[in-house]
Amino acid sequence: MKNYALTDFLILRPKYETFQEKGLEWLAKAHAKTEKSKQPDADIDQLYHDFLKLFLHFGCKPEHIHQRGHELPDFLHHDWPSMEIFRLDQSILGTGLRKRQEFHDIATDAIFEKYYPDNSQPPAHLIHVSCTGYSSPSSAQKIVSKRNWGNQTLVTHAYHMGCYASIPAIRMGGAFVQTEGGQADIVHTELCTLHFNASNHNPDQIVLQSLFADGYIKYSVKPIANIQGSPFLQVVASHEQLIPSSTEAMTWTMNDWGFEGTLSKKIPFLIAKNIKNFIVSIAKKADVSPEKLLNEALFAIHPGGPKILDNVQEILELHQEQLRFSRKILHKYGNISSGTLPHMWESISRDESVGDKNLILSLAFGPGLNIAGILLLKNTP
Repeated sequence: MKNYALTDFLILRPKYETFQEKGLEWLAKAHAKTEKSKQPDADIDQLYHDFLKLFLHFGCKPEHIHQRGHELPDFLHHDWPSMEIFRLDQSILGTGLRKRQEFHDIATDAIFEKYYPDNSQPPAHLIHVSCTGYSSPSSAQKIVSKRNWGNQTLVTHAYHMGCYASIPAIRMGGAFVQTEGGQADIVHTELCTLHFNASNHNPDQIVLQSLFADGYIKYSVKPIANIQGSPFLQVVASHEQLIPSSTEAMTWTMNDWGFEGTLSKKIPFLIAKNIKNFIVSIAKKADVSPEKLLNEALFAIHPGGPKILDNVQEILELHQEQLRFSRKILHKYGNISSGTLPHMWESISRDESVGDKNLILSLAFGPGLNIAGILLLKNTP
């Protein structure tokens, strides 16, 4: 059991929200637009209906995701010449990575301004987590400089690790507060929708584009002795491991036009083969039995998609109730990459139906193929 905990969760939502049904229609029209450029004689309406069928077949359906947030206004219309990023009238790839990064920087600078307005108290450490955009100086460094906190706040970057990045970020924050005191703030800024590629019609891309969304969340890692009056999630143990011979199963790389992710059909098999041993390992670190975790803990599993949740539930023989927060957050927000687990923790921390001393086991998967897990214990004042 660690002597630090997660607390003070604060979600900021992107500027826009789109219902999943409308989002899939936009994507189908975007894919039809790029395919029309490749096949000038093709009927654009027929292409649209064909791609919509593909998204409804392979993609994440509205029954699983209600709506997704996005910072870009592009997804609100189909006037391609007036798009900021998806100028598909000029290129089937849209604008290049530099333009996308410029948009990202403006958005994340504004988010840090909201999280740290004038007269904010400086944290001892500020950890910026992102898988979808970064530059130097970062938005975290800019706010520290602007607030003149340079002699009080140390900035650390946790970039490009994938959907499991919150767990190593907490590992860093915990080490900082244990050795130096004070508190470590963790801020996630994810603009996943910047990196859609409507010219790639592969099924794994249809899955990714129907799943990912934008989102922001901030929380603090504090010594338990410094937490007063609010629920907190005490860190019990964490564990991470790379699955052997799986480096090609999931990738997240940079291209001229943006970031590109790939998913292999082997991922469910690789997870199934390794997940039980992972549970044994983290249970040993926490000095609890695997049976206690499987029977009593909430499982806040990163929703890489409904099928991953179904697969893990079946393998571990979990009750539907144990996964309710994974399905709830997926339905409410979509997949926010590294910010998804913290959104679940925020919901669990304020949900009165989750009692005091309830164990929460979070699992996430990322490029490597990496499995990361953290065991938390809810405490209420």
